[in-house]
Amino acid sequence: MVIGLSLNAFTNLHVLISLIGIVTGAIVLAQIFRGAWPERINQAFLVSTILTSVTGFMFPFAKVLPSHIVGGISLAILAVALLALYARHLAGAWRAVYIVLSVIALYLNVFVLVVQGFLKVGFLHDLAPTQKEPPFAIAQGIVLIAFVAIGRLALKRFHPPASAGRTSGAL
Repeated sequence: MVIGLSLNAFTNLHVLISLIGIVTGAIVLAQIFRGAWPERINQAFLVSTILTSVTGFMFPFAKVLPSHIVGGISLAILAVALLALYARHLAGAWRAVYIVLSVIALYLNVFVLVVQGFLKVGFLHDLAPTQKEPPFAIAQGIVLIAFVAIGRLALKRFHPPASAGRTSGAL
C-alpha cells in the first residue's frame, strides 16, 4: 500500500500523472512555438511534472535506483524553473533559463517513458531486453536530438508577455 492505494493502483496513478505531464508539456511547447503564453496549461505541466518525481520516490525500494536519480535531477531543475518563472518573471536571461529547464524536465519524463516502454512493451522489450542494445540507444538518441532541436526553437520563438509568472494563481 502506498498513500492508501494498492501498489498497482498507485502505479497507475503515477503513470497517469506522468502522462499528464508529458501531454501538457507538449501543449505548452506547441503554444510557445506560436508565440503564445499558455499560463494555465503551463501550471498543469509544472505541477504534474513535480508530482511525477515526488510519486516516483514513494514506491517501495531498498536502494537508490536510476529512477530516483532522474527524479532528483528533475526536481532540482524544476525548482530553478519555478524561480525563473515566479520570482524572476522570465525577465532577461531568466526567459532562457526557464525554457531550457522546462524542456529538460519534459525530456526527462519522455526519457523515462522510453525506458518504461522498452521494459514493458513486448515488441520493444524483445528488441532491447537489457536496454544496452542498439534499438534502445537509437530511440533515446532520437529523443535527445529532438529535444535539443525543440529547445533551440523554443528559445528563438518564445518572448513572454510582461505578466508571465505574475499570477495570483501561482504554484
